[in-house]
Amino acid sequence: MKNTFRILLLSLFFVGCQQKIEPTDIAKLNGYWEIEKVVFDKGDDKDYSINVSYDYFEIAKNNKGIRKKVMPQLDGTFLVNDAYEDVALRFKEGKAFLDYSTPYAKWSEEVLALSDTELVVRNEEKKEYHYKKTGAINLTGDGKETK
Repeated sequence: MKNTFRILLLSLFFVGCQQKIEPTDIAKLNGYWEIEKVVFDKGDDKDYSINVSYDYFEIAKNNKGIRKKVMPQLDGTFLVNDAYEDVALRFKEGKAFLDYSTPYAKWSEEVLALSDTELVVRNEEKKEYHYKKTGAINLTGDGKETK
């Protein structure tokens, strides 16, 4: 009986600690995001120590915008192309979802966490993508990072 009570209490604690994404949090999504790791549905992780591309989000106040892949360059610029995905943010039953669409496909990801420095989303295949907020890589000629 005590074990059942402990398990119930722990379960309620974890459910209560889950971050709720509010419409006011959406501005935090704008900017450059670098993937840190992917957590698969069976609990395995794949860490990304070096990334050749970032995800760039630009979401307007109407909860619609774009996601684009960009490649950071050492001089602080980004290589970009014309490809992008339309993104719409949707709230349903206390959860937030990113709905993507291109001329070829449509899919959704649930936003599990969103802060000024962290983004975690889960796709329909139960893969969790963990991102960290980043910016341009800007190195001077002597290899030192500039501000």
